[in-house]
Amino acid sequence: MPRPSARIALTVAASLVPMLALAGSVFLNGVKIDGVTNTRFEKATVRIDAEGNVHIDAPGYAARVTTVTPTPAPPSTPAPPVAAAPDAGVVAQAPAPAAPAAPTSVTGRITQRYWLVTEQTTPGMTDFDIDVYVNSRWLRRLRNNEDQVVVDITSQLRPGANAVTLIARKQMTGSRRSTSPQNVFKVIIGEGNEGGGNVMIDTPLIRFQKTAADAQDATEEFTLTTR
Repeated sequence: MPRPSARIALTVAASLVPMLALAGSVFLNGVKIDGVTNTRFEKATVRIDAEGNVHIDAPGYAARVTTVTPTPAPPSTPAPPVAAAPDAGVVAQAPAPAAPAAPTSVTGRITQRYWLVTEQTTPGMTDFDIDVYVNSRWLRRLRNNEDQVVVDITSQLRPGANAVTLIARKQMTGSRRSTSPQNVFKVIIGEGNEGGGNVMIDTPLIRFQKTAADAQDATEEFTLTTR
């Protein structure tokens, strides 16, 4: 028998294979393989220790011990009803009901890049912070007092329809900094490209904004379909 060119894994079903009535045990490269039968090892060194254990050193072979749990038999399923065929003395079995179709899912990959970009007339003047959720998972908080945010969110999206939720909360610890509708905090999400250190959104898909004149918290939900 030629020496195997690849490592051979011998799986020992520990819970199902009875232990041999030997004084010692059998080890293959340090792993106990009691119960293995009808196996031949090429170019192996065999030694027996003082306790009667047999040690087989066989380069190119490997063994692992796996505990196998018997799988319970499934409950019996009653036979489908039968109906007599017309004008015949035979019994025809009614066809089994068709299994419900599995829900379809969009497969493939996203070929475009999707960006989230903020724009503020004057940072901090609207007093709004905006939380961004994608497919019910919190993405980040856009704070009213920070500079422009530009984030590639492609990795957070999946092929097909995605749920995007924007929650704006008024952050006031004193008097309002402004009540002018000219102070605007915008969030734009869409397809875009990056080049020369700049991001250009070619196809805006989501637009959300709050102004300093707004005083109430607001939540808007959008569907973003990737391609």
